[in-house]
Amino acid sequence: MTSQINVRLQLSYPGFDLDLDLQLPGKGVTALYGHSGSGKTTCLRCIAGLERAGQAFVQINDEVWQDSQSNLFVPVHKRALGYIFQEASLFPHLSVLANLEFGLRRIARNERRVDLAHATELLGITHLLQRTPNNLSGGERQRVGIARALLTSPKLLLMDEPLAALDSQRKREILPYLQRLHAELDIPVLYVSHSQDEVARLADHMVLLSEGKALASGPIGETLARLDLPLARDDDAGVVIEGRVAAYDAHYNLLTLRLPGSTQHLRVAHGPLAVGQTLRLKVQARDISLSLDPSEHSSILNSLQATVISETGADNQAHVLVRLDVDGCAMLARITRYSRDQLNLHPGQNLWIQVKSVAVLV
Repeated sequence: MTSQINVRLQLSYPGFDLDLDLQLPGKGVTALYGHSGSGKTTCLRCIAGLERAGQAFVQINDEVWQDSQSNLFVPVHKRALGYIFQEASLFPHLSVLANLEFGLRRIARNERRVDLAHATELLGITHLLQRTPNNLSGGERQRVGIARALLTSPKLLLMDEPLAALDSQRKREILPYLQRLHAELDIPVLYVSHSQDEVARLADHMVLLSEGKALASGPIGETLARLDLPLARDDDAGVVIEGRVAAYDAHYNLLTLRLPGSTQHLRVAHGPLAVGQTLRLKVQARDISLSLDPSEHSSILNSLQATVISETGADNQAHVLVRLDVDGCAMLARITRYSRDQLNLHPGQNLWIQVKSVAVLV
C-alpha cells in the first residue's frame, strides 16, 4: 500500500483560481497554511467531494476518490473521511452519547477501527455523555464533534480551522487533545489554519498556500526556517524544535532539553516530564537576541553557540531576519539593522544566541 496522499486540483471561480499538485505524507498531520483567501478551505472541500474540481486527481493512500481523466468521482458519503468544521454542528436535541452513536452507526461493525470507549477517553469527554450540546462549553462541543468524526473510522481526517471559533482559553484546553490524536491514532490529518503557532504545535508537514497555489510543501521544521518564504516575515515567525528531556528542576519548574544532534541545551518553563521524553518547542524569531560573547549574570537562561548562515529583509524596514545554525538545528532571529551593523554580522560568523525560557512556546 502506498502511504501517500496525492492531490491535483484545478478549479476556477470569478477572480480566483485553485491550481495545486501536492504529494503529501500518508500519515501524521499536514497543515494547509495561508492567509484568508489563499484556497485552504476550497482545497479541503474538493478533497472531501463537497466541491467538484473540473480537473482533479485525489488519492488517499491506496484509494482513489476522484480521477477526472477516467470520469471517476466517489460521492461524499462513500469517502471514508471525517470532517471537522469551525463549529461542531451537533444535534441539539440529542445527548452527547446519542450524537456519538450517530457517527458510530455510519460505519459497519466489522469495519470499525475506533470504538466508543477509546474515542471518549482520547478526547476527555466520558463525563459529558449524558449532557446535551447546549450544556457544553465551546471547547467541549468541539471535542465531541471530533470524537463523532473519529467514530466513523475515517481513512482521512479533515480539520477546517477547528479552533478558530474558540477563545484563547478554550484553544489552550483543546490543543493537548489534538496532540493526543496525533500521537495515538494512525489516521492522516489535513489541518487548515492561519495560525502559525497552531501549525507549529501540531503539524509534521506544511503546505504554504497563496492565491490558490502552493508556495512550498515540506517538513514543518525545514519550511518554517526558510528565509525565502513570506512565513519568515510574519510577526509570529519562528522554528520548531524537537527537544529531548535531560533533566527537571522541580524547585524552579524548569525542564532542561537537549537539542537534536547536539550537546547544547535549552531550559524552558514546564511541568515535569520523564528523562528521555521528547517535547516539541517553538522558538519565535523575535525572542532571540544575538551576542558576540557568552552571556553571564543575565536573567536570560539560555545562551547557545551558533553560526550565521544568511539574512534577509523583514516587513519592517528597521529589521532584518537572520538564519542561524545550532549544531545542525536551524533558528531564526529578528533583530534591527542597527544591531546587525554593530555586530558586523556575516555568513560563517560564530556567535551566541540568547533565548528567554519564558518565551519558548510548548
